[in-house]
Amino acid sequence: MLKKIILCFLVIILAACSGTVDSSLESRLQFFGITALQAPPSHSNEKILLGQKLFFDKVLSGNQNIACSTCHSPTHATTDGLTLSIGTGGTGTGPERDLGTGHFIARNAQDLFNRGFPEVHTMFTDMRVSGTALEGFITPAGNQLPENLENVLAAQALFPITSRDEMRGTEGDNDLANFDDDDFTGIWQAILERVLAIPEYQTLLLEAYPNKSLDELTIADLANAIAAFETDAFTFINSPFDAYLAGNKEALNSSEKNGALLFYGKANCVTCHTGNLFFDQDVDNIDTPLLGPGKGTEAPLDTGIQNVSGLASDRFVFRSAPLRNLELTAPYMHNGAYATLEAVVEHYIDPQKALKNYDPTQIDERLQDQVHNTVNDQADLNRTFSEDLPRLVLTDNEKADLVAFLKSLTDPAARDLSDVVPSSVPSNLSIDE
Repeated sequence: MLKKIILCFLVIILAACSGTVDSSLESRLQFFGITALQAPPSHSNEKILLGQKLFFDKVLSGNQNIACSTCHSPTHATTDGLTLSIGTGGTGTGPERDLGTGHFIARNAQDLFNRGFPEVHTMFTDMRVSGTALEGFITPAGNQLPENLENVLAAQALFPITSRDEMRGTEGDNDLANFDDDDFTGIWQAILERVLAIPEYQTLLLEAYPNKSLDELTIADLANAIAAFETDAFTFINSPFDAYLAGNKEALNSSEKNGALLFYGKANCVTCHTGNLFFDQDVDNIDTPLLGPGKGTEAPLDTGIQNVSGLASDRFVFRSAPLRNLELTAPYMHNGAYATLEAVVEHYIDPQKALKNYDPTQIDERLQDQVHNTVNDQADLNRTFSEDLPRLVLTDNEKADLVAFLKSLTDPAARDLSDVVPSSVPSNLSIDE
C-alpha cells in the first residue's frame, strides 16, 4: 500500500509539469519505463500445433462436451462475452450459450491476451496459481503438481480440466468426475490416458517432444503445449500505442494522447496498471458489485482471494486486470459487472457511490436476480475497500479521452482470430470457436 501511495504523489508531481502534449507524454512514459512490447519466447511449430488441437478438443472435459475454446473463444476475443461463464451442462457458445442442465460459475471468463510473457507470474483473478519455473509454483494441487511445467500459463492450464463446474462434471457423469476433488494426480493421469489412446495425438506428441517416448510423456507436456499455443496465437504487440512508443507520434490522435496523459497523470491509473502489459499483478478491493452464485463456503458471495488464503483482510480482494485489447473483451471486472469501458471509468470516479447505485440491467438478464447489493452486503464489501485507490475527478471530456486511450491499446490484428481455429481435432468431436 505504501508503494502505491508514494506512486500517487509522484504522479501528481508529473501531472503538474507543463509542455507540449507529446513532450509531456514522453516524459511520463520515460519516468514509468514504458516501452514498446517485444515478443515473448517462441516455441516449436510442432508444440504449437499440438497445443492448438488440445485447446479446441472437448476430449479434455469429463463429458467431452466442453473445450478450453468454449469459454475462451476466438470469436469473442478469447472470452465468451457472458457476464459469468456457463461450464458443464451448458450448450452453445458465446453470449447465447444456454444453461442447459448446468449453471453459471462464479467468475467471468478472463481473456488470454499476452499471458505468455516471462514477467507474468500470476493466474486467475484470485491468484490461486502463481510462480515461475525457476522458483516453483503455488497451486491448489500442492505437491501433486507435475514437474517440468515451463511457465505459469502452463500451470494454469491444468486446473479448468479438474474443476467440476468448468469442465470435469458431476460425480457419476463420467470417469473423470468420479475422482475425488483433491486427487489431482488421478484426474490428470486419466486425461493423459484419454489423449494417448488417440493415434493422431500419439503422433503429434512425439513430433512435439522428439526426445521422449510415449511412456515418458506426462500431463505437463499437454499443459506446456497448450501454453505454447496460447502464447503464439494470442500475443499482440502492435497496437497504436505501441506504434507511438516506437516513434510514430501520429499513431495516436489528440484524444488518445490526452487520455494517456490522464492515465499517467491526473487519473493515476498507472498505480495499479503498470508496465508494458498494464498489469501490476497485485490485488485490491475496488468495491465491484457482488453478483452470481458465489464460490466456496461463503456462497452466494464470492470473497475472492479470501477463498484461497483464508485471511479476513483478503475478503473481496481480487487481482488487478491487464488492459491490453480490453476494448474487445467486455463485460468487465472479475464477475462481468460492467458492460462498457465507460461504466468502468464511471465506477472509479466514486466506487462506493457506484456500488450503492449499481444498475443490474447491464448484466445477463438470467443473473439480475443474483445481485447481492443490500445495505449489509455493501457494508461487508466496504470493510476491506482499498483506501489507496486513486480518487478521480474527471470532466465528461476527460472520461471520453481516457476511454479513447484504453482503446488505443488494441492491436488491430486481435479483432479477427478466425485463423487460429483448426479444421478438426484428433478426437473428431465438434469444435467450439
